[in-house]
Amino acid sequence: MNKKIKTITLCASVSFYEHAIAIANELEAAGFEVLLPDIANKMRADPTFSAENYKQAYQKRKDILEKNRLIVGHFAKVRKGEAILVINDQKHGIPGYIGGNVLMEMTVAYIFKKPIFVLNPISHKLSVKDEVLGLRPTILQGSLQDLLNANYILA
Repeated sequence: MNKKIKTITLCASVSFYEHAIAIANELEAAGFEVLLPDIANKMRADPTFSAENYKQAYQKRKDILEKNRLIVGHFAKVRKGEAILVINDQKHGIPGYIGGNVLMEMTVAYIFKKPIFVLNPISHKLSVKDEVLGLRPTILQGSLQDLLNANYILA
C-alpha cells in the first residue's frame, strides 16, 4: 500500500539554516512534520541566524565530541524521517552547494532507502557532484510545489 510522505528531515549547511527554517515553516503549514538539525532548532528559538555564532574550529577534543554528537543526532533524524530535503543554496561562489556533512546525511538516507529531495540544481562547480547524483536524488528545481502538492508517494 502506498502512503504520502508526512515526515521530512531537512539537511543543510549551517549557513542555510535561516532558509531551512523558512522552508520548515512552509512545510509544517502544509501538514508535514519537519525534523531540523539541533542548531537550526536553537536558531529557530532565538532567531539571530548568525551562522558564525554556531561554527566551531573543532580543534579541541570537547569540540570534536560535540560535532560527533550533532552528526550522530542528525543521522538519527534522517533515519526517523520518511524522506530528506536538502537545502542547497549558493555558498563559496558555488550555486547548489552541498558540503561534507550533508553528503554524509544523504548517504545515510540512501542506505535506509529514504527518498532524497534536493531543492536546487547541482552545480558543475561542486566537487562532489558525481557522488551527489550517484545517490539518485530528485532535484526540485528551486520549488517546493511538487512536494507540497504531495506528488511524491512512498512505496
